[in-house]
Amino acid sequence: MAVRIQSMADGKPTRLIFAFALPLMVGNVFQQLYTVVDTMVVGKYLGVSALAALGAADWMNWMMLGIVQGFTQGFAILMAREFGAGEYGRLRDVIGNSAVLSALFSLLLVGLGQATARPVLLLLQTPQDILPGALLYLRIMYLGIPIVMAYNLLACVLRSLGDGKTPLQAMAVASLTNIVLDVLFVMVFQWGIAGAASATLIAQLISGLFCLYHIGKLDILRLKRSNLRLQGQRALQLLSLGFPMAFQNCIIAIGGMIVQFVVNTYGVLFIAGFTASNKLYGVLEIAATSYGYAMITYVGQNLGAKQYQRIRQGVRSALVIALGTSVVIAAAMLLLGRVILSGFISGTPQEVAQTMDIAYFYLAVMSVSLPVLYVLHVMRSAIQGMGNTALPMLSGMVEFIMRTATALCLPLAAGEIGIFFAEPAAWLGADVVLVLSYILVSRKILREDSGPALQ
Repeated sequence: MAVRIQSMADGKPTRLIFAFALPLMVGNVFQQLYTVVDTMVVGKYLGVSALAALGAADWMNWMMLGIVQGFTQGFAILMAREFGAGEYGRLRDVIGNSAVLSALFSLLLVGLGQATARPVLLLLQTPQDILPGALLYLRIMYLGIPIVMAYNLLACVLRSLGDGKTPLQAMAVASLTNIVLDVLFVMVFQWGIAGAASATLIAQLISGLFCLYHIGKLDILRLKRSNLRLQGQRALQLLSLGFPMAFQNCIIAIGGMIVQFVVNTYGVLFIAGFTASNKLYGVLEIAATSYGYAMITYVGQNLGAKQYQRIRQGVRSALVIALGTSVVIAAAMLLLGRVILSGFISGTPQEVAQTMDIAYFYLAVMSVSLPVLYVLHVMRSAIQGMGNTALPMLSGMVEFIMRTATALCLPLAAGEIGIFFAEPAAWLGADVVLVLSYILVSRKILREDSGPALQ
């Protein structure tokens, strides 16, 4: 099947954005499917303590993933711009330099991850009965960072060229592989948490190879050795885009770890209930992240083509679609939440009932607040697509402050349920910064006759 390159500088913005985001949503469904299956297999087959161990490792694992995605998405902004401008020679230089930088950063992250995994788990007051499982999971996942980096970079290359379908196909193959390996490694070979982590990494490797195979079919992406030599100015330009996005994701994850620190003080059942709903976090924002990827590509290509009015049209269209989608997903979760959560939880009837009440309350709070999250993704990605990654980084810092302050202070007044409002508070704080930032950046672009320079 041929790779489909799509210019987003022509045609109706609503149709282009939705058509680009739709396969990404389906791909994210597959990605979340194997995350959910991991959790279900661990929770049902290995028990509540193993589920809590995964929860204790969640934010630390997400931080590394967020750093990886931040760098690769930042690099993709420049790829989309060069493609939109029709500068294929520069596009190959950008991709080659991105590959070298990604390889260097992945090795650095492996070392940092292995060195900090245990100290950070102890700092977060991870209960001793789940500490070994959480540490084992993190060590395996951190060893696989180069695999995760490679897949994310390759998928970003395809998306920057307007191809959302090939990453979907890659994720579908990976999801099916992960499900089979989960059952095989955990239930048949009885490798426990190590089996779940290994299955995820093997699935990511297969999805990366799938993307690489299809990229190899594109003549405009045939790299030469010269494309792989780091160019000082080009590398700095890429880092100026990727580093703020990676840092933004990092500080968001640190805020999440502070939340986890508070959650860890409430006992294993509370951690398990919190984890069960947290595993559905990705399902809640499936469409939001897809619209975000679509906006980075749409805005980046139109910026390169100097179609500045189309950027504003696209943002308005994306907001309408995103808000409508968030309402539908929220309603589905409120209606079916307990049924879905029951797939994660096992134990005595009393344990199941207590864990379920905790999990569903948290899920309901996040579902009702979902439109706020969807505005965040559209606005943040639009600003990033316009080449400004500093203001979104500022929104990430506000998100960190709101999440941390709510997690540390609200439980003192409202009890343990106060922790559940940390996420909505963080989203709301970020939205305020992002809406104001978008107004400033978009006005600046429209004033510049010669086109904006990337920050």
